[in-house]
Amino acid sequence: MKFWNWVKNEDGRTLYFDGYIAQDSWFDDEISPKQFKTELNASEGDVTVWLNSPGGDVFAASQIYNMLKEYKGKVTVKIDGIAASAASVIAMAGSEILMSPVAMMMIHNPATVVFGEASDLQSGIDMLSEVKESIVNAYEQKTGLARNKISKMMDAETWFSAKKAVELGFADKVLYEDNQEETTEGFIFDKVTVTNALMRKIPKQKQTQSKAEEKGIPHEQLLTRLNLIK
Repeated sequence: MKFWNWVKNEDGRTLYFDGYIAQDSWFDDEISPKQFKTELNASEGDVTVWLNSPGGDVFAASQIYNMLKEYKGKVTVKIDGIAASAASVIAMAGSEILMSPVAMMMIHNPATVVFGEASDLQSGIDMLSEVKESIVNAYEQKTGLARNKISKMMDAETWFSAKKAVELGFADKVLYEDNQEETTEGFIFDKVTVTNALMRKIPKQKQTQSKAEEKGIPHEQLLTRLNLIK
């Protein structure tokens, strides 16, 4: 199943990634990567990549990254929605990375499911550690940031606005803005900070229960509401 689409136009070729990157078949067989490479190299000239994806298979993303980096023409990546997880790795292959002012980028640690004995679990941990290092390589090469800083941002599952992505070097420009130097500072947030901020706003259970009882709210209904907030 293809998760990409090519469109020919007067300015060259446009490649669209829209949705989840790859199915398991990308990793398990040779049809998908061979087909993608064949279509990529079917013509010459510059390529524009429009990217809107929540991520997907990190191995597929790695292969796509390598193929785009090896392509002889200029590869311009334009993020119009979201480039999260594995999709952010693909974005790093661009000679130039542009983001819509309403787009977002997210980086985090790789994840997998492992079954078996303790040795199997340890093997899974070791594998994820190596995969993370390979992802950091792509981010480091593009941004020039310290590996430790990138690693911490991945640990926290960090989200960047377009302007913040440019500030940190994950992108080069914000689309549709004429003067990049006069743009206001972008924003950045991570899952840990958001979760902690939310939990600090939730009063202690006894105090909340007391206030709820004063207002006539049943305790069970209150707990249900708090659980939904979490």
